[in-house]
Amino acid sequence: MAAQTLNRDILRLAVPALGALVAEPLFLIVDSALVGHLGVTPLAGLGIASAVLQTIVGLMVFLAYSTTPAVARRFGAGDTRDAVSVGIDGMWLAVLIGAVLAAVGALLAPTIVGLFSATEAVSEQARIYLELSMWGLPAMLIVFAATGLLRGLQDTVTPLWIAGLGFAANALLNALFIYGFGWGIAGSALGTVVAQWGMVAAYVVVVGRLAREHAASVLPQREGVRGSARSGGWLFVRTVSLRIALLATVAVAAGLGTDELAGWQVAFTIFSTAAFALDALAIAAQALIGKGLGAGDEPFVHRVLGRTVAWGAWFGVAVGLVIGGLSGVIGLVFTGDPEIAALVQPALIVLAVAQPVCGVVFVLDGVLMGAGDARYLAVVGMLNLVPFLPALVAIALLQPTDAAGLAWLAAAFFGVYMLARLATLGWRVRGARWLTAGA
Repeated sequence: MAAQTLNRDILRLAVPALGALVAEPLFLIVDSALVGHLGVTPLAGLGIASAVLQTIVGLMVFLAYSTTPAVARRFGAGDTRDAVSVGIDGMWLAVLIGAVLAAVGALLAPTIVGLFSATEAVSEQARIYLELSMWGLPAMLIVFAATGLLRGLQDTVTPLWIAGLGFAANALLNALFIYGFGWGIAGSALGTVVAQWGMVAAYVVVVGRLAREHAASVLPQREGVRGSARSGGWLFVRTVSLRIALLATVAVAAGLGTDELAGWQVAFTIFSTAAFALDALAIAAQALIGKGLGAGDEPFVHRVLGRTVAWGAWFGVAVGLVIGGLSGVIGLVFTGDPEIAALVQPALIVLAVAQPVCGVVFVLDGVLMGAGDARYLAVVGMLNLVPFLPALVAIALLQPTDAAGLAWLAAAFFGVYMLARLATLGWRVRGARWLTAGA
C-alpha cells in the first residue's frame, strides 16, 4: 500500500509539472510562427533576440530550483506559515534580480545584438524585440520563484493552469498586436510581456490567499532573501557549468561543418524533448525529498530516491527504444534530406543507448536539489567539465567528419559528460552527507 501511495504521489506531482514544462517552449513556438509570416528578416531578428533571452532565462531558473526545497522542508516540518514566507522571499529576490536585468538589458540591447554580426535590417528587428522583451524579464523570474513556492507546497496543478492560461493569452495577444494593430515584431514582444505580467498577477492572487490563510508575511525578510540568494548562487554556478558544456559542444559541431552542425541540432532537439518528461520526474523528486527531510523521515526519503531513480532508468529505456527504432527517419522528419538523415542516425543511436543514464542523472539532480545540496551540485558541475572538455578538444583537433564525426561528438556529450554527472551524483547519494533532516 505504501508503494502504491508513493507512486500516486510521484505521478500527482510529475504529470502536471510536465504540462507546465511543455507550455514554456510553446511561448517561443507561437512567437516564431506568427512572426514568421511577417517575413524572413523579422524571423531572423527573433532568432537572435530569443537566443539572448533563452540564455538569460536559462541561467535564472535557479529561482525555482532553490525555492522549491526551501519551501518543501518547512512544509514537511509542519510550518506552513514559514514555508509560504520563504517562498515569498524568493519572489522578492526575483523582483530585485529581474529589475536589474531589465534595466541593464534594455540599455545594452543594441550592443548585444551587434555581437551577432547580422545585417542591419535583421539587427534592427532583433533590437526592437529584445528591448521590449527585457521588461518582461522580472515577470518571468517572479513566475519561476512562485512556481517553486507552489511546488514546495506539493502543488503542481496550479502552475499548470497558470502556464496554460498564459500560453493562450500570449497567442491571442500576439495575433492581435502583430496583425490587428499592425505593430509587427514589436507587437510580438509586447504581447508576450503582457501575458507574462498577467501570469504574475495570477500568482500574486494565489500566493496572497496562501499568505492570508497561514498568516505569512508578504514583506521581504532580510534573512529569507539572503538564504534564497545563497542557495540560488550555487545553483547559478551549476547552471553555468551546463551552459558551458552545451555551448562548447555546439562550437565543436560548427567546426566540423555545416551539415554536422545541423545534424547535432536534430540530435539535441530529440534529447531536449525527452528531457521534459524526465525533468517532470525530477521536480516530483525535489518536492517529495524536501518534504521528507523537513519531516525528518529519512526512510521515506530513501523510498523516494529508490523509486524515482528506478522510474528514471526505466523511462530512459523506453525512450531509448523509441529513439533507436526511429533513428533512421528522424532526420527525414526534420530536414527531408536523406543525406542528413543518414548523417545523424549513428548519433541518434548513441543518444538512444545513453537514455537510461540520462534518466537517472536528471532524477538524481532533482533529488539533491530537493535536499538543498546546492553547493555540491555547483562544485561537481564544474568538475564534470574536466573529462568532457578535453574530449571535445580531441574531436576538434582530429576533425572527424560526416556520420563518424557526429557520432564521436554524441559519444562525448551523452557518454563522457553524462557518465561524469552520473558518477558524481551517484557517489553523493550513496553517502549520508546530503541527508540533512529538519526545516
